[in-house]
Amino acid sequence: MSRLKTFRTTFFVLMQALCLLTAGGVRAEGPLVSTGIGFEFASGSYGLGTRTDSIYVPFTLAVYPSERLGFMLEIPYVYQSSSAVNTGVLLGPGGGQMAGMHKEAAAMPGSGGTMPGGGGTPGGGNGSGGGTSSTNQSRQGVGDLTLKGGYLLVPEGEFVPRVRPYLFVKIPTADRDQMLGTGEFDEGLAVELSKQFGNWYSFAEGGYTFQGKSSVLALKDYFSFNAGTGYQLGERFLPMVIVKAAGAPIEGASELLELRLKLKMLVGAKSGVDGYVAKGITRSTPDYGVGLAFYHDF
Repeated sequence: MSRLKTFRTTFFVLMQALCLLTAGGVRAEGPLVSTGIGFEFASGSYGLGTRTDSIYVPFTLAVYPSERLGFMLEIPYVYQSSSAVNTGVLLGPGGGQMAGMHKEAAAMPGSGGTMPGGGGTPGGGNGSGGGTSSTNQSRQGVGDLTLKGGYLLVPEGEFVPRVRPYLFVKIPTADRDQMLGTGEFDEGLAVELSKQFGNWYSFAEGGYTFQGKSSVLALKDYFSFNAGTGYQLGERFLPMVIVKAAGAPIEGASELLELRLKLKMLVGAKSGVDGYVAKGITRSTPDYGVGLAFYHDF
């Protein structure tokens, strides 16, 4: 059995088992369903001498069968001003950086996610080649779908951080011929740690992405790491500083490193807004990026 088939089988068997194990669980708090829509813009040359602007508009649907178990489906629409880079590699599995549920205790919070960068991602990028002769032509269309499943393994205690591992699968629905995706399945896993100390909130996440094999792009598997901290202001505002990093996802690209300022704001009891500004540090990350997302719980 191939690595991809093994991972997919393990993913779905594990998620089904978790659903059965937690089906009788009592939900003390939190939404059963959460939806979100985001808008992200990133711009950079990625060391190629051609500036590429990208827009990422993800729709997310999160379902919580129990307090500990959560699933998320992301359906993005993507645009890029040229084919100098491949958006499928640029975004990475999970796509946009705002992807994920709004609550910091959710299965895959927006502040976490895999790099690029993804949440993502939209934030994370790489200097992937593979452009066609008409690199100045813009491309747009549906991006790659991503399915994530996370489980709260260790609840947060007085001195113990919350531990939440999760798995994800990227489904190659983006048009490879338009350079919007690689046309390959990607899979990955990550573990997130988070802790609240009074008004301070901090998280750290490490993960690994297994990229599909492509005859066109020299794709590489890579580690990723994201971390951030913020101070809650009143009951509605949480400004954060976030660092996002990852290994090069393709041969010839640099490692990825990005700094981000993010603000999470509650609007009512069941709605909220996330926004960020980002600055790329390495050659294969965008020069800058901005994002805004709206979410609602049911």
